[in-house]
Amino acid sequence: MVGINLQDVWRARKRISSFINHTPLIFSPELSSISRTNVYLKLENLNTSYSFKIRGAANKILSLSNEEKKRGITTFSTGNFGMSVTCVAMKLGIRAVICISNRVPKAKVDLLKRAGAEIKVVGNSQDDAESASYKLETEQGLTVIHPFDDALVIAGQGTIGLEILQDLPEVDTVLAGLSGGGLHSGLGVALKNTASTIHLIGLSTSKGATMLESIRAGKPIAIQEQDTLADSLLGGIGLQNKFTFELVRNYVDEIFLLEEDEFEKGMAFMFKHHRMIIEGAAASGIAAILSGKGHLGSNVVVVISGCSVDPAVVMEIVRREERA
Repeated sequence: MVGINLQDVWRARKRISSFINHTPLIFSPELSSISRTNVYLKLENLNTSYSFKIRGAANKILSLSNEEKKRGITTFSTGNFGMSVTCVAMKLGIRAVICISNRVPKAKVDLLKRAGAEIKVVGNSQDDAESASYKLETEQGLTVIHPFDDALVIAGQGTIGLEILQDLPEVDTVLAGLSGGGLHSGLGVALKNTASTIHLIGLSTSKGATMLESIRAGKPIAIQEQDTLADSLLGGIGLQNKFTFELVRNYVDEIFLLEEDEFEKGMAFMFKHHRMIIEGAAASGIAAILSGKGHLGSNVVVVISGCSVDPAVVMEIVRREERA
């Protein structure tokens, strides 16, 4: 389907093995009790760049020619992909310019700076950051690393699915936050071409669910975004989308919208019961289960996508939830 297959994912796994962690898959007694099923958490917050996006970034960058690496690279990001590109680039000695909008939270900007990123802040949307990235390609010859709509990036993200299948062969349901669709596209290729009955659920923010609205419209569209705790779920999918629109439309079985209070409950739950600080988007699967959204099977995996968030924000949420 659209030029990406299971073999691409297996090749990606081999290529990126020294850049990523095979992240833990842990059982959640509390979520299992609440949902009356077996719920496991795939801890991508423990990956090399603190999110799953290191997988796609590494697979793409390692596939570049020596000349492309020499000229340098650029990407546009809500934070996590930029962090992942920076980590890979620093390890390989490649120049990388990360274009971000003013909507990216300070905590993520600070992480990028500490990682040594060359940052360019422009505009108020992911689209503005994207335009800046392609301008750098034209003016300076940098290669654009697309954060989701790229076959090699998608194959890299799909390696999560291979690990899930290895650690829990009986998995029948997978939930994860849905934005541009790179993660769900990769999961769909890996999971559904191995076991077609696996139920794949996407979770988006009501503050800007571009993929869901595009699927409803039957084509990629742009929508107005609002600030959200789940800032990693913001961003358009590109009106000229090549891969993820079709892959998500074909592989994802259900898509649900989440509200701000649901993300907060998910973040607080993760801290209270698993002693981990995670960002809003990463809490989407937990939030969905707590809200009773989605058809769950007997063995459910929630992808905890990352932890790029100010700990003070999480602690304030935890205090509010305790007072409620």
